[in-house]
Amino acid sequence: MIQLSNQGVYLLRNEMVVEETDIERLNGRLGEMPNKAEAKKGTMTYSILKAHNTVEDMEQLSLKYDSMTSHDITYVGIIQTARASGMKEFPLPYVLTNCHNSLCAVGGTINEDDHMFALSAAKKYGGIYVPTNMAVIHSYNREMMSGCGRMILGSDSHTRYGALGTMAVGEGGGELAKQLVGRTYDIAYPQVVAIYLTGEPKKGVGPQDVALSIIGKVYDCGYVKNKVMEFVGPGVKNLPVEYRNGIDVMTTETTCWSSIWTTDEKVKDYFTLHGRPEAYQTLSPEDVAYYDGCVYVDLSKIEPTIAMPMHPSYTYTIKELQDNAADILHLVEERANSQIAKTAHLDLMSKLHKDGHIYVDQGIVAGCSGGTYDNVCAVANILDGQSCGNGTFKMSVYPGSMPAYLELVKNGSIAKLVEAGVIVRECFCGPCFGAGDTPANGEFSIRHTTRNFPNREGSKPGEGQMAGVALMDARSIAATARNGGRLTAATELDMEDMIPDYHFDGGVYEKRVYNGWGKPEPEAELKFGPNIKDWPAMPALSEDLLLNVVSHITDPVTTTDELIPSGETSSYRSNPLRLAEFTLSRKDPEYVGRAKKVLVLEQAREVGEPMDATVQSVYETLRASGLSVDPQNTVIASTIYANKPGDGSAREQAASCQRVLGAGANLAMEYATKRYRSNCINWGMLPFVVQSADVVENGDWVFVPGIRKILLEGGQEATAYAVRNGNVTTFPVFLGQLTPSERQILADGCLINYYRSQM
Repeated sequence: MIQLSNQGVYLLRNEMVVEETDIERLNGRLGEMPNKAEAKKGTMTYSILKAHNTVEDMEQLSLKYDSMTSHDITYVGIIQTARASGMKEFPLPYVLTNCHNSLCAVGGTINEDDHMFALSAAKKYGGIYVPTNMAVIHSYNREMMSGCGRMILGSDSHTRYGALGTMAVGEGGGELAKQLVGRTYDIAYPQVVAIYLTGEPKKGVGPQDVALSIIGKVYDCGYVKNKVMEFVGPGVKNLPVEYRNGIDVMTTETTCWSSIWTTDEKVKDYFTLHGRPEAYQTLSPEDVAYYDGCVYVDLSKIEPTIAMPMHPSYTYTIKELQDNAADILHLVEERANSQIAKTAHLDLMSKLHKDGHIYVDQGIVAGCSGGTYDNVCAVANILDGQSCGNGTFKMSVYPGSMPAYLELVKNGSIAKLVEAGVIVRECFCGPCFGAGDTPANGEFSIRHTTRNFPNREGSKPGEGQMAGVALMDARSIAATARNGGRLTAATELDMEDMIPDYHFDGGVYEKRVYNGWGKPEPEAELKFGPNIKDWPAMPALSEDLLLNVVSHITDPVTTTDELIPSGETSSYRSNPLRLAEFTLSRKDPEYVGRAKKVLVLEQAREVGEPMDATVQSVYETLRASGLSVDPQNTVIASTIYANKPGDGSAREQAASCQRVLGAGANLAMEYATKRYRSNCINWGMLPFVVQSADVVENGDWVFVPGIRKILLEGGQEATAYAVRNGNVTTFPVFLGQLTPSERQILADGCLINYYRSQM
């Protein structure tokens, strides 16, 4: 079904894969042996990155994007950062969508206040404003902004338009702010992995089944981490474009950096249908292209798949789960409960009924992955003339855009859904991050959405509230709904997956979307609601640094949702200090209080108040160990330890909330994603890597002398001194690869300080 190459491969004429060690055997057939260095330039990735690189060096890239996009959890902070850094107008098309905090009753007026801020910013700076419930962020960008050979940068981790020939990258807000002030996105040239597709999916198997199967194979081993996934091979032509989009958007869950697909007549038809034929060009690797690895995917052998709580990589085929229900449910339940607060308990065993079947309580098809036109039509076909029942099970469908919604009304799909008892909702990303269709305590939800991390379903385990989410394809969710909540694979039904032709009506957008690109109005006033606050001042890095460990997390992975919960807390995202009150609240409720105590110590130091007795004792211990200390010129900051922080969302708040509470660094064995590490850097937190979780404990003080000099002189390693109970131990901390500008950003204390120093 899916196999991973253990070496590099050559792709010949986009048809045949030859592993690197076998290439010599084909010498006679190939003629001249391929040159590996030249063959690396044969990928689609190379040509697109070269076209967007602003320097000659293709090893260290400095990229400028064609357009950017943000939604209403992230755009206020980005624009505020860019304003503080000297931005006068948007230098590239910038799409501001309103699909996350669309429930404007949550938090009083503050959500709609942010939307009005965005509209005023679009007018003042020349942006594109997509009103609430008009489209989810990625549906709009697919329909209106993608293009073959283009690059798009978004402040949402699922910014992926590779199936449309567009290399798209999800990043933290700091990277978007850099583009807004005319700077570049700097990154080492990434490795490229071929995703070689063959065969054709069987009836009832959908894009989420393919995506989850790939994720389950590559996530744990990090096979594509921070790399580009390049979809090639004869199987691509067997997939409709929306099917490809559904696979592509889920590549984020592999922790890859970006993705790109070969294009064909189907993609050409997509752009023509959307009134943008000029956006198409044929993309394909050169006749000989070298890849750093290969994922072989036989589409014909993919089965309906489910990702169990609480990660998209916890995958089983639905048949495997059905055949081993008790064992798998027990295993998943135990693993899930080890990830959540001890005040709550996920109960999955109760979902196994006496008849031997698993029953779920809710089905959701939504967002950029589930709410595509093709998926919703498939659900409507399966439920045509059927009923979801009037028991515990309930189901909602969220189309991805209003043009798609309109066509679903015209072709009768919406009527089929409503007649079957499905609730059809607006274009909204809420179910993906815990702010829409939250299940009841103890319920189990199956969703064609992007994630099933802890709390993504809206749970508050710290308050004893716990529900579970599994990811599935829309087709199998519809099959389950048809059986009243009994878990069912779509392949168990005798069904026709006939999708009516789609007719795009761009007038829906023309009537409501404000497009001010290239037409800024500098005299326009920004509209500030009472919750929109400026970023607080943040100190520059001192020569030496004293850190207090205020949270020590040894879970295998710590997600951004655990660092800063999503859901209703994100209503406060435009108020840095208010949002920071929720930092780690569902993982370590004591974190905020501990961090604030350290912040008070730093604030006292800055104004020359007498030194706290605890800090004084730490310095005395360090002096007794022979170290030279200068308390008046040493910033005191908090830090957390986590084995592998930052999986998931691109939201910069996962880092900025720590920073506004006085954090100066993270300690980690590794960083789950490039984007979270970049967020730490852009907010002035040193991304330290350590060799073991045992080097520190919660409450330890960590002294890092000479760190500013090491940082600015290009050093990679420093010696840290941990103080615990009057004893000092040493351990190395590693900075990893940093560009010169990243080093200066860290030295200045954050991206805003860095730009202000240059103004």
